[in-house]
Amino acid sequence: VDVIVADDAFQHRRMARDADIVLVDACCPFGNGWVAPAGILREPPAELSRASLVVITKSDQVAPERLQELASEIGRHTPEEKIFYSRLSVPNWRKWEGRWCGEECPPPRTVLAFSAIGSPESFRRTLEQQGVKIIKEHRFKDHHRYAAADMEALERAFAECDAEAMVCTEKDIYNLPAGWKPSREILVPLISTGLDDEDRFKKAFAALLQPKIVVASNGYGEDSMGALLARKLRERYPGAAVSSFPIVGKGEHYAKEGIPVDSVPEDSPSGGVIKYRFSDLWKDLRSGLLRSIARQIGAWKKLRGTIRTPLCVGDVYLLLHALWGQGQLPVLVATAKTVYLSGHWRLERFIIKHRSRMAWTRDKETAEELQRSGAAARFDGNPIMDLTCDNTIRPISWGGEKDFSVLLLPGSRRRAYEDIRLLLDAAEMLNSAIPCSYLMVIAPTLNMDELLASCRGWTSFDEGEWKGIRKSNAEILFFFGALAAVTGDAHLLIGLGGTANQVCAGMGVPVVSIEEKGKFVQKKLLGESELLVPPTAKHLADGAAAILADESLRARMAKEGRDRLGGPGALDMVGKHTAENMGWDHRCRLYRTLRESWVTHCRPERTLACHPERAKRGSRST
Repeated sequence: VDVIVADDAFQHRRMARDADIVLVDACCPFGNGWVAPAGILREPPAELSRASLVVITKSDQVAPERLQELASEIGRHTPEEKIFYSRLSVPNWRKWEGRWCGEECPPPRTVLAFSAIGSPESFRRTLEQQGVKIIKEHRFKDHHRYAAADMEALERAFAECDAEAMVCTEKDIYNLPAGWKPSREILVPLISTGLDDEDRFKKAFAALLQPKIVVASNGYGEDSMGALLARKLRERYPGAAVSSFPIVGKGEHYAKEGIPVDSVPEDSPSGGVIKYRFSDLWKDLRSGLLRSIARQIGAWKKLRGTIRTPLCVGDVYLLLHALWGQGQLPVLVATAKTVYLSGHWRLERFIIKHRSRMAWTRDKETAEELQRSGAAARFDGNPIMDLTCDNTIRPISWGGEKDFSVLLLPGSRRRAYEDIRLLLDAAEMLNSAIPCSYLMVIAPTLNMDELLASCRGWTSFDEGEWKGIRKSNAEILFFFGALAAVTGDAHLLIGLGGTANQVCAGMGVPVVSIEEKGKFVQKKLLGESELLVPPTAKHLADGAAAILADESLRARMAKEGRDRLGGPGALDMVGKHTAENMGWDHRCRLYRTLRESWVTHCRPERTLACHPERAKRGSRST
């Protein structure tokens, strides 16, 4: 099966779909304008705003003035370029004598017509447009199942009138009594629908079927993983439209990969981390956190009906954010929680079980915890460690002639402009005791002018390949690329980041950081691969010097980090799952086939027939 077409499913919101094509009968568009049970409508006309395309059918059976009024009324709810027109035609007739007989037959001149359809008046007009004279007409309720008595009455009426044949619709044939045979053949007009501007319709429909993939994330570290996942999906599905939805920051990681950003760029004082200190939450609230959430939900709503499954890289809050915003069950790459950090709360496990299609965890034990709760969860490697095996990353050598090379990481949030002073003072003190080569990794979220303004007392330099700062005998190089490219030369990291600290630990680089609530939580995950010291430059320098002086300690910390973080592979398995279990590979092939057969072979562009005057002209049958 390539395509499923569901009839009368527009109002069934929970059914996932790629396109909603709404047909509006020009002869009876909205009945009395009321919703059932007061009228015939399932939803009010304003809901046409959700329609992907609107086709006004039987446009040839109403006056041009009435068609213009109807088009204007629909245009209040949907753009003009989404409105199309169709007409009915009868290319041929067939005989039915208990079964279909022969190929085609000429139309009759006079008939007794009977039907059990929703719009019998339209059937009558179609016959009259074919030059058929209706002697008698019998109308039954829509979907009426004919009984033998009904057919006997029709045959008596036919015998009493001077009609050449009995005529009904093709639909009525399938509602005749089982095994019943007419005394004379019944003639059936085979109705066909012709679309005005069929080429434009095909282009619009093909565009709707283009797979649209959205990767959402809620944090700077999550953005880096989300950007890598988005790039992998774009490479796997070249015909799909891959975009991103970061809800923290401006999506710099996605922009660097050329991935469009659908969300509203937002910067907050906390950088999205508000769970450790109430003061951070208070600062975010004062800077407009609630307005920001409302704007992001509004941005999600613009995507409603265009994406089937959002991919969330982050936590359960992000999952709910995406679910509430656009309505489809997401896939979750759960990077924020692990059983080593108390695991998911019971409510979170409940949400993942009932509101997520699949969840990937960062370790096997967390996946097993979710599975015991009945959630669809799996472990295929640590998604954080996928950042270390990106094929596009070229290792860069930066260690000089000195015995040790030290990475410096100020982090990626706004507090980095304050924290950098702590790192610089620590590097200066460490360099006095043990001369080292230093490299500072600058996140794409940081502004260099503002960062350099925080480096008072240091002199900046630009020597071709490298930029950096100097003070006395200490020299710090700046690096603006992927962290994994420069960990190979590092003996130690003095880092104030979150995800980046974990990446270094997982790659076997011992980590020194400061004692604060967030780092104490992270310490449970990193174990002995990380040393926490009081938040002073002297303690950082002393801690770093002790590790550099003890080779066996560095080896133990490196092994602990690799064991704790595990290996990569999760993001590749997410892509494989979307292809094999969610049908995305098949969807992309179908879109490519339709685009090649429909769009490439369409006639050259011409003026679009978007108005009733054009709709009255010739059409082609489909």
